[in-house]
Amino acid sequence: MSGLENRSNWAVVLAILSVIAGHAQAQSIAYPAKGQSSQRQQKDDGECYGWAKRNTGIDPAAVAAEPPPPAGPAVGGGERAAGAMRGALGGAAIGAIAGDAGKGAGVGAVAGTMAGGARARQRQQEQQSSAQAQKQGAVDTFNRAYAACMEGRGYTIR
Repeated sequence: MSGLENRSNWAVVLAILSVIAGHAQAQSIAYPAKGQSSQRQQKDDGECYGWAKRNTGIDPAAVAAEPPPPAGPAVGGGERAAGAMRGALGGAAIGAIAGDAGKGAGVGAVAGTMAGGARARQRQQEQQSSAQAQKQGAVDTFNRAYAACMEGRGYTIR
Protein backbone atom coordinates (compact mmCIF):
# COMPACT_ATOMS: atom_id res chain seq x y z
CA MET A 1 0.00 0.00 0.00
CA SER A 2 1.44 3.38 -0.97
CA GLY A 3 1.92 6.18 1.52
CA LEU A 4 -0.88 8.19 -0.09
CA GLU A 5 -3.36 5.31 0.16
CA ASN A 6 -2.31 4.72 3.76
CA ARG A 7 -2.89 8.41 4.63
CA SER A 8 -6.24 8.32 2.88
CA ASN A 9 -7.26 5.22 4.86
CA TRP A 10 -6.21 6.88 8.11
CA ALA A 11 -8.27 9.95 7.19
CA VAL A 12 -11.34 7.74 6.78
CA VAL A 13 -10.69 5.99 10.11
CA LEU A 14 -10.25 9.32 11.88
CA ALA A 15 -13.45 10.69 10.32
CA ILE A 16 -15.41 7.64 11.48
CA LEU A 17 -13.94 7.84 14.98
CA SER A 18 -14.78 11.51 15.18
CA VAL A 19 -18.41 10.79 14.21
CA ILE A 20 -18.57 8.10 16.88
CA ALA A 21 -16.96 10.38 19.46
CA GLY A 22 -19.29 13.21 18.49
CA HIS A 23 -22.26 10.88 18.82
CA ALA A 24 -21.05 9.67 22.21
CA GLN A 25 -20.57 13.28 23.31
CA ALA A 26 -24.01 14.08 21.99
CA GLN A 27 -25.64 11.83 24.54
CA SER A 28 -26.88 14.22 27.21
CA ILE A 29 -27.24 13.01 30.79
CA ALA A 30 -30.46 14.05 32.47
CA TYR A 31 -30.58 14.21 36.25
CA PRO A 32 -34.08 14.22 37.80
CA ALA A 33 -33.61 17.41 39.84
CA LYS A 34 -37.20 17.38 41.11
CA GLY A 35 -37.27 13.74 42.20
CA GLN A 36 -38.92 12.39 39.04
CA SER A 37 -39.30 8.59 38.98
CA SER A 38 -37.38 6.52 36.44
CA GLN A 39 -40.65 5.77 34.64
CA ARG A 40 -41.41 9.50 34.44
CA GLN A 41 -37.87 10.18 33.23
CA GLN A 42 -38.18 7.58 30.46
CA LYS A 43 -41.49 9.11 29.38
CA ASP A 44 -40.06 12.64 29.43
CA ASP A 45 -36.95 11.48 27.59
CA GLY A 46 -39.00 9.93 24.79
CA GLU A 47 -41.29 12.93 24.51
CA CYS A 48 -38.39 15.40 24.48
CA TYR A 49 -36.52 13.31 21.91
CA GLY A 50 -39.59 13.39 19.66
CA TRP A 51 -40.18 17.10 20.29
CA ALA A 52 -36.56 17.98 19.48
CA LYS A 53 -36.66 15.83 16.34
CA ARG A 54 -39.89 17.46 15.10
CA ASN A 55 -38.81 21.01 15.92
CA THR A 56 -35.30 20.81 14.49
CA GLY A 57 -35.99 18.40 11.64
CA ILE A 58 -32.92 16.48 12.77
CA ASP A 59 -32.85 12.78 13.63
CA PRO A 60 -29.51 12.12 15.35
CA ALA A 61 -29.75 8.40 14.61
CA ALA A 62 -30.10 9.14 10.88
CA VAL A 63 -27.25 11.67 11.01
CA ALA A 64 -24.97 9.13 12.70
CA ALA A 65 -25.92 6.47 10.13
CA GLU A 66 -25.05 8.67 7.14
CA PRO A 67 -22.00 7.28 5.38
CA PRO A 68 -18.92 9.49 5.31
CA PRO A 69 -18.06 11.15 2.01
CA PRO A 70 -16.08 8.93 -0.36
CA ALA A 71 -12.42 8.75 0.55
CA GLY A 72 -11.02 6.84 -2.39
CA PRO A 73 -8.41 8.12 -4.78
CA ALA A 74 -8.76 11.83 -5.45
CA VAL A 75 -9.49 11.72 -9.18
CA GLY A 76 -12.47 14.04 -9.65
CA GLY A 77 -12.46 17.65 -10.62
CA GLY A 78 -9.81 17.46 -13.36
CA GLU A 79 -7.03 18.81 -11.15
CA ARG A 80 -4.50 16.26 -12.43
CA ALA A 81 -5.29 16.86 -16.09
CA ALA A 82 -5.21 20.63 -15.65
CA GLY A 83 -1.94 20.35 -13.74
CA ALA A 84 -0.46 18.16 -16.46
CA MET A 85 -1.47 20.67 -19.13
CA ARG A 86 -0.05 23.64 -17.23
CA GLY A 87 3.13 21.70 -16.47
CA ALA A 88 3.54 20.59 -20.08
CA LEU A 89 3.11 24.17 -21.36
CA GLY A 90 5.57 25.55 -18.84
CA GLY A 91 7.98 22.67 -19.41
CA ALA A 92 7.81 23.09 -23.19
CA ALA A 93 8.63 26.79 -22.84
CA ILE A 94 11.59 26.07 -20.57
CA GLY A 95 12.64 23.11 -22.74
CA ALA A 96 12.53 25.29 -25.87
CA ILE A 97 14.99 27.66 -24.26
CA ALA A 98 17.24 24.72 -23.35
CA GLY A 99 16.89 23.22 -26.83
CA ASP A 100 14.44 20.30 -26.25
CA ALA A 101 10.81 21.42 -25.95
CA GLY A 102 9.47 17.83 -26.03
CA LYS A 103 11.58 16.70 -23.09
CA GLY A 104 10.67 19.86 -21.15
CA ALA A 105 6.97 19.29 -21.85
CA GLY A 106 7.20 15.71 -20.57
CA VAL A 107 8.96 16.71 -17.37
CA GLY A 108 6.52 19.58 -16.88
CA ALA A 109 3.51 17.29 -17.45
CA VAL A 110 4.71 14.85 -14.79
CA ALA A 111 5.33 17.64 -12.29
CA GLY A 112 1.97 19.23 -13.13
CA THR A 113 0.15 15.92 -12.69
CA MET A 114 1.69 15.51 -9.24
CA ALA A 115 0.72 19.06 -8.25
CA GLY A 116 -2.81 18.52 -9.58
CA GLY A 117 -3.10 15.31 -7.57
CA ALA A 118 -2.06 17.17 -4.43
CA ARG A 119 -4.74 19.78 -5.12
CA ALA A 120 -7.34 17.01 -5.64
CA ARG A 121 -6.41 15.37 -2.32
CA GLN A 122 -6.58 18.72 -0.54
CA ARG A 123 -10.04 19.42 -2.01
CA GLN A 124 -11.25 15.96 -1.01
CA GLN A 125 -9.98 16.44 2.55
CA GLU A 126 -11.72 19.82 2.78
CA GLN A 127 -14.99 18.25 1.60
CA GLN A 128 -14.69 15.52 4.24
CA SER A 129 -14.01 18.07 6.97
CA SER A 130 -16.95 20.18 5.86
CA ALA A 131 -19.31 17.19 5.85
CA GLN A 132 -18.15 16.23 9.35
CA ALA A 133 -18.68 19.78 10.63
CA GLN A 134 -22.18 19.83 9.14
CA LYS A 135 -23.05 16.54 10.85
CA GLN A 136 -21.73 17.76 14.19
CA GLY A 137 -23.61 21.04 13.83
CA ALA A 138 -26.86 19.17 13.17
CA VAL A 139 -26.39 16.95 16.23
CA ASP A 140 -25.52 19.98 18.37
CA THR A 141 -28.73 21.72 17.25
CA PHE A 142 -30.77 18.64 18.16
CA ASN A 143 -29.03 18.37 21.55
CA ARG A 144 -29.79 21.99 22.42
CA ALA A 145 -33.48 21.42 21.66
CA TYR A 146 -33.56 18.17 23.65
CA ALA A 147 -31.82 19.81 26.60
CA ALA A 148 -34.24 22.77 26.55
CA CYS A 149 -37.20 20.38 26.67
CA MET A 150 -35.76 18.28 29.50
CA GLU A 151 -34.73 21.34 31.51
CA GLY A 152 -38.25 22.68 31.06
CA ARG A 153 -39.50 19.47 32.69
CA GLY A 154 -37.25 19.88 35.71
CA TYR A 155 -34.11 17.92 34.79
CA THR A 156 -30.52 19.04 35.04
CA ILE A 157 -28.67 18.30 31.80
CA ARG A 158 -24.93 17.65 31.44
